Amino acid sequence: MQCLAAPLAIALSAGLSVQLALAQVQPGIDVLVAEDCAQLRGRKIGLITNHTGITRSGRRTVDVLHEAKDVTLVSLFSPEHGWLGLVDKKVGDTIDKATGKQVFSLYGKTRKPTAEMLQGIDTLVFDIQDIGCRFYTYIATMRAALEAAAEHGLRFVVLDRPNPIGGITMAGPVLKNSRRDFVGAHTIPLRHGMTTGELARMMVGESGLRVQLEVIACTGWQRADYWQDTGLTWINPSPNMRRLTQALTYPGVGLVEGTNVSVGRGTDTPFEILGAPWCDGALLAKNLNAKKLPGVAFVPVRFTPTSSKHKNIECGGVSILVTDWRTFEAVRTGMHIACALRLLFANDWDTSRLDWLLKDQASHDAILAGTKADDIISKWRRPLDLFRLRRRPFLLYE
Repeated sequence: MQCLAAPLAIALSAGLSVQLALAQVQPGIDVLVAEDCAQLRGRKIGLITNHTGITRSGRRTVDVLHEAKDVTLVSLFSPEHGWLGLVDKKVGDTIDKATGKQVFSLYGKTRKPTAEMLQGIDTLVFDIQDIGCRFYTYIATMRAALEAAAEHGLRFVVLDRPNPIGGITMAGPVLKNSRRDFVGAHTIPLRHGMTTGELARMMVGESGLRVQLEVIACTGWQRADYWQDTGLTWINPSPNMRRLTQALTYPGVGLVEGTNVSVGRGTDTPFEILGAPWCDGALLAKNLNAKKLPGVAFVPVRFTPTSSKHKNIECGGVSILVTDWRTFEAVRTGMHIACALRLLFANDWDTSRLDWLLKDQASHDAILAGTKADDIISKWRRPLDLFRLRRRPFLLYE
């Protein structure tokens, strides 16, 4: 019995240690609450948030600030997908029913807070869950709000949250400043390994924005942590980001979304499936599996999207099975997919908008020229090394 009891006790202790470790991760809003919102005392707040802005226990950030002592919540701002995160189109202003506060849309007539919207506000607070990919637009909304804060002399506070796909891996071409836009908010790679708070520090520091920025950091999060290590509840940050696996695959699969390929919008598994009416899924799966890419396998499938690209048209394609989270390389996988599409279906694959999210002319041209994916990726190494050095002064976590 003693021989069995000792390992059992060790196992139970280990399990308890894991639970305690998970319980330690607190988003910035929880840190703020623990300090009785002292950092915002006496302030007139404009809160930029959506349904992902909640405490660990599920209480909305908007309600926390609305009820906080000596904090005046003036108005609210919502990003792409709207106040409730349910819309895949431009949205108008609305009212938050619980507080009666005006919600200004930053994905409608304007993507930047206007002087009229900012009346009566001396501090903008940002609390939205990002997913760690350059072309996911919540960080572009933060960038525009930072610029508005600088123009109007406002303080800016970021309630930080973990990067759900970790804070170590960096991949993809580093965006040139001349290519900045709403799906490329700063000169970072496709997978940047930073939190919104760290990105805000980088944007302010490197762009020379004259704004008083404060980041209320998470506690208990480390750079190697993925979302499953945090103990936090997953909330779909947008309509087609329905589970954590999709956040992991998105920086790679999303690269071909500008082309005439369905990436699974209108199916139950967006960003885990891709194809087109002209695509031979068995041929594509055979090509990609032969590459023996780490942490991923491809299965030929047929599917019919109920919305978005190729709506109600049967498509051939592949299902993308992530077999090992720690070794899977999303962007490398995405490049191999792009190169395979070019090789196998050059006459059918419309690449006129291939560079929309990739935003790297040299890589775009190399794909069209038939260059091998890993040869294209090798050209990113030096810019990524320089980015690793650039980001270091702005990091907040071990």
